[in-house]
Amino acid sequence: MLTRRNVLNRGLVISGGALVTDAFANRFAATGQTQSSTWHMPDEGAVHTATWMAFGPSMKDWGAKLLPVARENLATIAKAIATYEPVNMLVREEDYDTAARLCGPAISLVVQPIDDLWLRDTGPVFVKDQSGRAGAVGFNFNGWGNKQKHDRDAEIAGFVARKVAAEFIETNLVLEGGGIEVDGEGTAIITESCVLNANRNPGLGKAQCEAELSRLLGLQKVIWLPGIAGKDITDGHTDFYARFAAPGVVMAGLEPDPSSFDHAVTKRHQEILQQSTDAKGRKLKVVMLQGPSTVRSKYENKEFAAGYINFYVCNGAVIVPEFGDRTADTNTRDTLRDLFPGREVIQLNIDAIAAGGGGIHCTTQQQPG
Repeated sequence: MLTRRNVLNRGLVISGGALVTDAFANRFAATGQTQSSTWHMPDEGAVHTATWMAFGPSMKDWGAKLLPVARENLATIAKAIATYEPVNMLVREEDYDTAARLCGPAISLVVQPIDDLWLRDTGPVFVKDQSGRAGAVGFNFNGWGNKQKHDRDAEIAGFVARKVAAEFIETNLVLEGGGIEVDGEGTAIITESCVLNANRNPGLGKAQCEAELSRLLGLQKVIWLPGIAGKDITDGHTDFYARFAAPGVVMAGLEPDPSSFDHAVTKRHQEILQQSTDAKGRKLKVVMLQGPSTVRSKYENKEFAAGYINFYVCNGAVIVPEFGDRTADTNTRDTLRDLFPGREVIQLNIDAIAAGGGGIHCTTQQQPG
């Protein structure tokens, strides 16, 4: 049951950029293929300075039923993380009082125009150089391939970079933070269905993409998963399929329902990962994490994102959803305790956010220490 956001009727726009062109692909020749990287993207489990989030749900986008509960869910996630590290929450001026009431004094509210809550995708991807200098990559958020209004969210990466005085790093690549997973030692897992999609990067091949990501994130090897396009708004983000628990150790989601489109996809991903090695030549240890068989019915819908892989690792804790399936919830807790020794495993009810098609990881973006 890994269902996620369908193409939503939320001020959708029509893409005019789906043509495959050599000109688009050639824009990477002068950067990614000729420059060695001074930047690297740390693993999510490395020490954080802060977590960034966005108090983004609006009545127009979420509706009267989900809106108040989604906001409560966001506040619950933020307060859980704030026990372990600072949390900065972007908020529209008109929502400031509501956010302050729900989040309390532990959360730092930062006024900024925003469209939605998915800061993993709209915010910058933070990197560091060998001297510890901070960088922030802006991946040109385009509403997951021009499926949703995103004018304000497209400005978030640059805004956050300026706010923390990080060097803003530009690229021609279009992707989202949820579409890339790294181990901090040069290996990434990426879905083809998202990053190589013509609605983001028309005409771009794997080699060009890898060269540019090497420059931006210090990658030495990319493990490509097929993903699946067109079934949800993200076109199959990596962070619903596979996550590093440590270098050489990957947790992969398994859809148990044979009738689901994700069943065959997750089985194929399992096969690919089990046959893969990382940038250091290590054969990956793959731990399969099966999703819940049932969820609480109150907010269940066809977009409900019922997967455990979308957890978030912060300083001292792993923040993960629970869905009311006692067996699956308990198995997830115990598995995460084994894979993240020394960290607390905090399970949260985020049913309204899941009903909006996302999870805890989707709402967060780490700022490395």
